[in-house]
Amino acid sequence: MLIRRAPEVPSSEITPESLYLDRRSFMAAASFAALDLAAPSLGRARARRVRDDEKPTSYASITHYNNYYEFGTGKEDPSENAGGFKTRPWKVEIAGEVAKPGHYDLDDILKGQTIEERVYRHRCVEGWSMVIPWSGFPLRNLITRVQPTSRARFVEFTTLYDPARMPEQRGGVLPWPYVEGLRMDEALHPLTLLVTGLYGRPLPNQNGAPLRIHVPWKYGFKSGKALVRIRFTADQPANTWNVVAPNEYGFYANVNPTVDHPRWSQSRERRIGEFLRRPTLMFNGYADQVASLYAGMDLRRNF
Repeated sequence: MLIRRAPEVPSSEITPESLYLDRRSFMAAASFAALDLAAPSLGRARARRVRDDEKPTSYASITHYNNYYEFGTGKEDPSENAGGFKTRPWKVEIAGEVAKPGHYDLDDILKGQTIEERVYRHRCVEGWSMVIPWSGFPLRNLITRVQPTSRARFVEFTTLYDPARMPEQRGGVLPWPYVEGLRMDEALHPLTLLVTGLYGRPLPNQNGAPLRIHVPWKYGFKSGKALVRIRFTADQPANTWNVVAPNEYGFYANVNPTVDHPRWSQSRERRIGEFLRRPTLMFNGYADQVASLYAGMDLRRNF
């Protein structure tokens, strides 16, 4: 993956999708395109672009084929139902085994961050996947800032609970609010990203605005959206899908595709926009970077 520095430009000059998907045009444009994503208080963040060799999925597909049950269980429901969701003001509670707990304004969290663009493979259940140019900053930056104690072994992420704004929370399709969790070493890994945008634009509501997490070597359900609480704990969090269906969704979020889901095989996946399926890679293709985190573990049991 390449890391390139880009100069500061206004959001009106962000590279459009048509150029982004043209590899040569993108490389030529990268020298003057930046990711001015944030609220006015953040100002002009400098951007580091991190990319791999795969063509990104179209912006239309990324923003209209979503799993976000707070706004509906159909893949197109979030794009239809989340348009009026207000993402400012927004606060994130830092809690648990940490030296600096409190309620942090999101704009204050973003101040001083170097916004990076990372083209990540994104894999979800039911055998489909995408390649998404996310932008944000490494989760470990925030972790370092709030200073976890020596007792902190896990990090728990909680999505907003607000049935007035998230209509599906009025029903019982899942126990609300949505909760996810990572081991501390997973959370500190440089690939783990707190996401604020995609395709050089602010993160759309249906994709988890204003702040979501992305862990590229895990299934997408591990990536909590609209985060309002990050808690550091000595005990493994009871993440939502593992509670609802423990035989289907392991805590480690299906890092091992040779373990079939009880209702479908995970050995092959279909990239959105493609007809043929391709083999699903161990750790979603990031084994060189993350396999050492799971050395000695039985990944058929801890899937």
